[in-house]
Amino acid sequence: MNGTVTSPASASPASEWKPEVAAETWVPLERAHPARSRGAKAQGGAARQAAYVAIDFTLVCLCGAAAYWLRFGMGNPFGTPRALWNEVWTPLSSRMYPGMLLLYGALLVLSCLSLDLYRTARSLRARDEAIKVIKAVFLATALLSLFLLTSGNKEISRLVIALAAALNVSTLAGWRYAKRQYVLRRARQGEGLARVLIVGAGKTGKALAEWLRENRELGYSVCGFLDAHPNGDPRVLGTIHDLRHVALEQFVDQVFVTLPTDREMVKELFLESRRLRLILNVVPDLYDGLAWSAPVQLIGGLPVIELHGQPIPVLGLAVKRLMDVAGALAGLALTAPVLVLAAIWIGLDSRGPVFYSALRVGRKGKRFCCYKLRTMVAEAEAQKERLRCANERNGPFFKMENDPRVTRCGRWLRKFSVDELPQLFNVLLGEMSLVGPRPHPLDDFERYHIEHLRRLDVKPGVTGLWQVNARSDPSFEANMKFDLHYIEDWSLWLDLKILAKTIPAVLRAEGH
Repeated sequence: MNGTVTSPASASPASEWKPEVAAETWVPLERAHPARSRGAKAQGGAARQAAYVAIDFTLVCLCGAAAYWLRFGMGNPFGTPRALWNEVWTPLSSRMYPGMLLLYGALLVLSCLSLDLYRTARSLRARDEAIKVIKAVFLATALLSLFLLTSGNKEISRLVIALAAALNVSTLAGWRYAKRQYVLRRARQGEGLARVLIVGAGKTGKALAEWLRENRELGYSVCGFLDAHPNGDPRVLGTIHDLRHVALEQFVDQVFVTLPTDREMVKELFLESRRLRLILNVVPDLYDGLAWSAPVQLIGGLPVIELHGQPIPVLGLAVKRLMDVAGALAGLALTAPVLVLAAIWIGLDSRGPVFYSALRVGRKGKRFCCYKLRTMVAEAEAQKERLRCANERNGPFFKMENDPRVTRCGRWLRKFSVDELPQLFNVLLGEMSLVGPRPHPLDDFERYHIEHLRRLDVKPGVTGLWQVNARSDPSFEANMKFDLHYIEDWSLWLDLKILAKTIPAVLRAEGH
């Protein structure tokens, strides 16, 4: 289905038709050639994306060099070009900055890939695209800073990284905006536009026409409709059987069919379009709007509309895993003295092991041993069923504000969430993530209702959306609401925001 357009979910039927043939001086258009192969289009798209990656990577390197020069090369700004070059390049080439630039460029390209910045729909607003660039630069900069922190590198100037990040935001967003304006200017001048005829003047057809009119940079110019019931509407240029006459009269390049599926009608339109060398696009049945934002893909050569897809992309999971490993290593390195002091305090406060491990339920119901510092008496599990009648949480999981099993040392460790630091080992083992729904014990899991199992679609986390927003809320429904919101709207940016909110939450001693 060449040229099938993403459904205009936000568009509404036009209240007043603005014929684009009469409203502007029409410039003869280059006819779109329907014989162009899909392989050529795929190769062109891949080449274009590769070019965008190369532009971004080059700009990152140039911005890094410029940031270095701003930090170290301003001592003699009026020197000769050769002197300035030697002044900047000599120390630059002898230190770790080239390697840092290559790593930064790779991280930024991966971040842009995770945010779909190399195949962004033209209908995306410039402001939204700029926000995506800011998020990508922030994510790449955060990962680079975390890497430098864990590696103990002190040679790289943090000011250089900050300057490079600021320059990257302006240059990466700037060249995309310039490209957008160039395409839009060509569209407004009538260059490279494909003239479109829409079959079906119903709700879907009008919404598509309005959306294409408001997004001229997509490269389409709507010249009218074909419909079985004109009803005196000047936008309707004829019936379906008038396709040949209208297409030749209006110099049509492409036809969009938005009527409910009629096999014989589509076959007739296909044969006529092939004779006229027109591209025929069939907008699938949208099921009362359920499929307006759904992508169309090919499975076994058949077009399939994906009404509900996996919320977390594979590339995003790979970057998330990288962030988990780096964050866990950094967390263990920074909190090692705290863990040692806490272990000594636990041993002096009560008898029993320092560490506590218990089975928890993870992603897709997989069981694993979750590690914590012991904060209860050694016989805590045996006493749990006896205390369940005093449970203060609504739903399947157990929690008491003044649990008698908690030791004096354990109350302090829980207040500042120190007892959960060993779960960073679970993160390194791949059983948990830094951010995600909290893992529940087996006896709580056995009390789940069927809809509660949705929280097991992702790895459990050391911290999560519920922990930073409603930790004191005793309702299991509130817990589920935040967990499902996290799963359905997940992004690397959301993970970073939750991690940033976790630190002040820990310092406020909100743990129980």
